[in-house]
Amino acid sequence: MTITSNRPVGHSRLRHRPGLVLAVVLIAALAINVETTIVNVALPTLNSELGASTRGLQWIVDAYNLAFAALVLAGGTVGDKFGRRGTLIAGLLLFAVSSVAAALCTSTGQLIAMRLIMGISAALIYPTTLALITDTFRDPRQRAAAIGVWGAVTGLGVAVGPILGGALLETFWWGSLFLALVPIALVAALGAALVVPRSAAEADTALDRGGLVLSVVMLGALVYTIIEAPEHGWTSAQTLTGFAVALAAAAAFVWWERRAGDPLIDVGLFANLRFSAASGAVTVAFFALFGFIFLITQFFQLLQGYGPLETGVRILPVALSIAAGSVLGTRLAVTRVGTKVVVFVGLVMLTAAFAWVATIDVDVSYPVVAAQMVLLGGGLGLTTAPATDSIMGVVRPEQAGAGSAVNDATRQVGGTLGVAVVGSIFSTLYIRDLSADQVLAAAPAPAQEAAREGLAQGLAVAAQSPPAVADTLREVVSDAFMSGLHAGCLTAAGVCLVGAVAVLAFLPAHPTRSRTAREIAGVSGTGLVQ
Repeated sequence: MTITSNRPVGHSRLRHRPGLVLAVVLIAALAINVETTIVNVALPTLNSELGASTRGLQWIVDAYNLAFAALVLAGGTVGDKFGRRGTLIAGLLLFAVSSVAAALCTSTGQLIAMRLIMGISAALIYPTTLALITDTFRDPRQRAAAIGVWGAVTGLGVAVGPILGGALLETFWWGSLFLALVPIALVAALGAALVVPRSAAEADTALDRGGLVLSVVMLGALVYTIIEAPEHGWTSAQTLTGFAVALAAAAAFVWWERRAGDPLIDVGLFANLRFSAASGAVTVAFFALFGFIFLITQFFQLLQGYGPLETGVRILPVALSIAAGSVLGTRLAVTRVGTKVVVFVGLVMLTAAFAWVATIDVDVSYPVVAAQMVLLGGGLGLTTAPATDSIMGVVRPEQAGAGSAVNDATRQVGGTLGVAVVGSIFSTLYIRDLSADQVLAAAPAPAQEAAREGLAQGLAVAAQSPPAVADTLREVVSDAFMSGLHAGCLTAAGVCLVGAVAVLAFLPAHPTRSRTAREIAGVSGTGLVQ
């Protein structure tokens, strides 16, 4: 059977300027990744300026992630079906408009709504960027190199967000964090219109509406339940119901896709271990990364006294080492070393980094933390970029957007799960240690309750306490935080170790010969996949 590939109109022109296409894609990807982290440094400011509650602040962050994760599979498929250039431009313009609107918000509810719309735009943009890379660079080595650079930009976005956010907050008002991304989005949209060839919609195909609805319910219910689980309890009726809905939607999605004439995604891909095992590796890596960032930013700002900009700069070693690891990892994966060994080494490095972080104390010097972050970032780059290339090397060209969306969904689900699980473990031990302390037990009940809400509140209670016990309470709160941080990092280390063993057992080192032949067919320009 032959399947016509969704080739761009004027494909020969695309081949003459792949560098320009890659540049546009990287600018778009950078905007999305910066947006993922830039708002975090503004949370204390939003608390005072908008009167946002702790719950409101959580949803200012999570609304973006929820919409992004829930709609990413649908967004990737829209690009496959109706054209990737148009989808990318539409997503970037929606991102720019919603960013301006976010900067002008005057209430918490308005900002949460705008963050939801920004998440929708990200779901259109991000999978399309990776799909365009796959379609532009058909040669496996060139594709691996381009994905390595794409992964490097992803890593840089992790650090650029807090640094840019901190710099803007020290100079302008909080709305500038959103306005700063508007020119980036508009430049990417203009570049896409100028250099990305138009791809024709697939002939004689229809959008799989049933699969699209089920994918949104599946991913939306899963991510929402993970976000809410620490608030309601992991074994509460609400949490268990949420997971049951996600599981039922997943089963229905697989059933539907197996029977659909033109499915949203070929679920048979998950039987290919280069796809499923690599997706699992990406999930594990982002579980660990987001859990670490959640805790380390509090450590730097509240215990070591750094400001938002100083904190962002101190996270830079993670980003730079992710960039280096991404480029190196994809280069090694296409050699005799193979994807299995590279991803395995990356996950072992992550395991070692988190185990090392679990040994630090409050007074640890920055060079030690920087070395830990280099090990962590290098491991993340070696894991995610080769695993992403493995995923994209399996999917058919006409389903590159859907394949990219699966990769993006694993990142979002893994990151959200990391914050929820690591944060939940941290909170449990933090509250346990404070509850067991006799000095805090002698404080008024409102002070005890406030201290248990989080590190910032605990330090505030210590600062407002009588001088005779203030230093002792600060030490108690700090030790409780470190106890939770150590447990969270050991959890991340354990997850990464399990992931490393699974990769060693299941992830193939190289593509099969049949897949290589299909890639060659894609390079040859026949437009047919056998």
